[in-house]
Amino acid sequence: MSEVVIAGVGQTDVGEHYSISLRDLSLMALEAAIHDAGGLRPDILFVGNMFAPAASHQAHLGALITDYGGLDGIEASTIEAGGASGGAALRMGYLAIKSGEAKVALVLGIEKVTDQLGPGAEAIQTLGEDSDYEAVQGLTPTAQAALLMRRYMHDYGVTHDVFAGFPILAHTNGLTNPHAMYHNQVSLEAYQNAEPLSDPLTLFDTAPVADGAAALILTLPEFLPAGYSAPLVRITGSSLVTDRLAIHDRPDPLAFDAARRSVERACRQAGVLPADVDLFELYDSYSIYAVLALEAAGFIQRGMGWKLAQDGRLERDGDLPIATFGGLKARGNPGGATGVYQAVEAAIQLRNQAGSNQVKNARRALIQCLAGPASSAVAHVLEAP
Repeated sequence: MSEVVIAGVGQTDVGEHYSISLRDLSLMALEAAIHDAGGLRPDILFVGNMFAPAASHQAHLGALITDYGGLDGIEASTIEAGGASGGAALRMGYLAIKSGEAKVALVLGIEKVTDQLGPGAEAIQTLGEDSDYEAVQGLTPTAQAALLMRRYMHDYGVTHDVFAGFPILAHTNGLTNPHAMYHNQVSLEAYQNAEPLSDPLTLFDTAPVADGAAALILTLPEFLPAGYSAPLVRITGSSLVTDRLAIHDRPDPLAFDAARRSVERACRQAGVLPADVDLFELYDSYSIYAVLALEAAGFIQRGMGWKLAQDGRLERDGDLPIATFGGLKARGNPGGATGVYQAVEAAIQLRNQAGSNQVKNARRALIQCLAGPASSAVAHVLEAP
């Protein structure tokens, strides 16, 4: 069977879209993807979303979006896997096409977190945690990441400053991404003097949660419309792995085992090694997660991941570019839509359409999104024609 290809991509700006509804934000992304695919109409829709039932008081997104988007009658459902929901929706779309169950799949990642403010906004962030043993005790995702950063600093004898390279790099790449939430550079001095959030995490260690929608059209080459001419990006590897939900149940909280296995399985399916990729769109919701994801993927030994951001290897002209459009830190963290944004950005890179953000000679990309501290991990390998 032919390999699944990305025929169309679409995305909205990431930000605080108070005046745009969840359904309108979704429509903007899906119409852009369908247009980019030459008008190819989907026969199945997977929506990656985490917060809508709590933030927008809206479940049943499949019916909502097919109705509002003029896609009446197609199969549609919501896929939820915490912060990895978008990646999980992409995997479902991939499997639907690969199996022959559908000819054209629409994958949509959507979040509208600004429908909640104040304590309500804080509360919904804990939905991906163990409710009985973490959230109800007052543990927030930020506090959880802070605990892991403190443990990392203790175990490996490093200071907080070693993490500075990750937000500095993300904001540098975000400067030229028109869809990014932030277009400002971060200096080492600014990082060192940033407002503390949950010791040792500061404002610049934490990606801003925001609104956004991104969409993909997946199909097989034989179903492309006549005259289609865009470069075809293939999905050659796909994997979703889970771990114990609460980190206190894990033998080693700094071992992101699901992240490691998801990369191993996706790369094995694609017939490549992680070292063969030209860029890695990782899940940098917190700078410590970027470090642990790099180590879990096998790019460097444990306890040394922070060094990669200090020698230029992770920059766009380095040998392992990451967060090439700003990552979650500068583009913004659209919650469960993140995995779809990553796929859109990687596809644009592999099409050689990234403009100022282009990674030279990009032929193969690895993307990975996580739910919390890698309680779920979804990885995909994308390749240029």
